[in-house]
Amino acid sequence: MNIHEYQAKEVLKGYGVRIQEGIVADSPEAAHEAAVKLNAQTGTSWYVIKAQIHAGGRGKGEIKETGSRGVVLAKKLEDVKEKAGAILGGTLVTIQTGAEGKKVNKVLVAEDVYYPGASEPKEYYMSILLDRATGSNVIMASTEGGMDIEEVAEKHPEKIIKEWIDPKVGLQGFQARKVAFKLGLSGTAHKEMVKFITALYNAYVGTDSSQFEINPVLKTSDDKILAVDAKVNLDDNALYRQPKLAELRDLAEEDPLEVEAGKSGLNYVKLDGNVGCMVNGAGLAMATMDMIKLSGGEPANFLDVGGGANATTVEAGFRIILQDPNVKAILINVFGGIVRCDRIANGVVEAYKSIGDIRVPIIVRLQGTNAEEGAKIIDESGLKVFSAITLKEAAERVKAALEK
Repeated sequence: MNIHEYQAKEVLKGYGVRIQEGIVADSPEAAHEAAVKLNAQTGTSWYVIKAQIHAGGRGKGEIKETGSRGVVLAKKLEDVKEKAGAILGGTLVTIQTGAEGKKVNKVLVAEDVYYPGASEPKEYYMSILLDRATGSNVIMASTEGGMDIEEVAEKHPEKIIKEWIDPKVGLQGFQARKVAFKLGLSGTAHKEMVKFITALYNAYVGTDSSQFEINPVLKTSDDKILAVDAKVNLDDNALYRQPKLAELRDLAEEDPLEVEAGKSGLNYVKLDGNVGCMVNGAGLAMATMDMIKLSGGEPANFLDVGGGANATTVEAGFRIILQDPNVKAILINVFGGIVRCDRIANGVVEAYKSIGDIRVPIIVRLQGTNAEEGAKIIDESGLKVFSAITLKEAAERVKAALEK
């Protein structure tokens, strides 16, 4: 589960991570009020206004309607309302949103932290995530923080520092110090970075997150280390023990079909193809998507109905898949282990009749307990539903359906 920058910063602050202070607003007037409060709290006289969407690249992104960037600087209090108004309600297009962009419902009005002092401010990159290959957490850092970090990773991978953390042992002091040294820091800045890394790792573990990304991490001109941005991805499977974090979910930022699927207990991810998939089991779903590609089609979605599939879940799956206008055929691929194939077949028939006007062919491949009985139910239903037993047969039927 993704959360907004302003939410992520509050989470980090709770673990002792120093952040760029800010106040969220949902209207130009509220943005002006936020700037007044921020001035009283921090003394800042310049204000950074940031669009709050679940996507990176906001600084280089552009609002379709106004041409404004997704992150802008207001050098006067009087400018905050106008600049926030050019972002709020607009559609922000970034490298991560695609051409359709995302609507901006909130902005974060943040303090200016690039103030003059004894030395020049310096931006770094830092993230913590799970390295599945080693079964360890890994801290990734770079001296080349900022908006071009993707280009740095692609063209200069040697500038990415990596430190693996054994999750059974946790982050050790020498590891935090090593990362700070490799970033070229010394003196007060080094000590502050060690504190920052330690607090950041504690937040990562304490929130059951799958990824933290802070870009940039800023060394201010007076050697403070703070998070200027924050992207946090929480592990959905651990939200049951993080109820306060679960409340941070913003449904407006998620695909409506995925939200609807979640309410029905389905695991659904929309893709760009023309063949809808309905499968019981994630592994079988991946194999089914491969089979669709081999048959000349493209999967339109990933949809796992789970081991307890029945008429209700099948109908919910149908309704979600059929909302995609690109779907030209639906393939149901079920292995009858926990659930019997004849029950799935009856569920398909009942769901088809309940929905009514289904204009795309449906191929049902059943294998396992009572597979033959299930195929017979499908074949004798009189509906535009076709049974298959083998993967090859299912692939051929999908291909035939697409060629019509």
